[in-house]
Amino acid sequence: MRAVLNRWRRRIWQALFYRMVFGESDHLGRSLPHTRIAPSTCIEGARGLRLSDHVFIGQFNFIDATAGLQIGQGVQITNFVSIVTHSSHRAIRLLGSGYAVHDGPKPGYISAPVEIGAYTFIGPHSLIEAGTRIGKGVVVCAYAQVRGEVPDFAIMAGAPACKIGDVREQDERLLLQHPELRPHYESWTQTV
Repeated sequence: MRAVLNRWRRRIWQALFYRMVFGESDHLGRSLPHTRIAPSTCIEGARGLRLSDHVFIGQFNFIDATAGLQIGQGVQITNFVSIVTHSSHRAIRLLGSGYAVHDGPKPGYISAPVEIGAYTFIGPHSLIEAGTRIGKGVVVCAYAQVRGEVPDFAIMAGAPACKIGDVREQDERLLLQHPELRPHYESWTQTV
């Protein structure tokens, strides 16, 4: 019930203001009071979305969760980002006008879940493709096209995206300036 109310609230705000609304619910109906999803973001297949708290999803994004999408705690998804869990472009080329009437599995059709690890940042105009697993603490630069496995703490850029750095280098410089923050940082960066 709460999820339905949140969807209606988002639609009303979208129609009126395009303002950010705090408080969403996860797939079990539990409150996520620090999670914000912009009303202009389109979410397809919302039943497949597994959302954590402290998530920010900005304006004008397309989020496809039909094959499963897990978004970890503290993830930031900026604006104009597309996350897709399926793709039919190869199958349509192969089957042509027969695509709509083809029985059985469609050759070239891709459907696979996406996972975005905790405290990852997804820059504007990025594309996250079906079957991608992004580790924790990753920075995906603007306009990146990400496919496949992305290791923890990677900085990813380009189309197709490749690793260009490691966020822990800059993080360490900041932690030296602000040592009181190290316990917070280590609480999520340490491997279990």
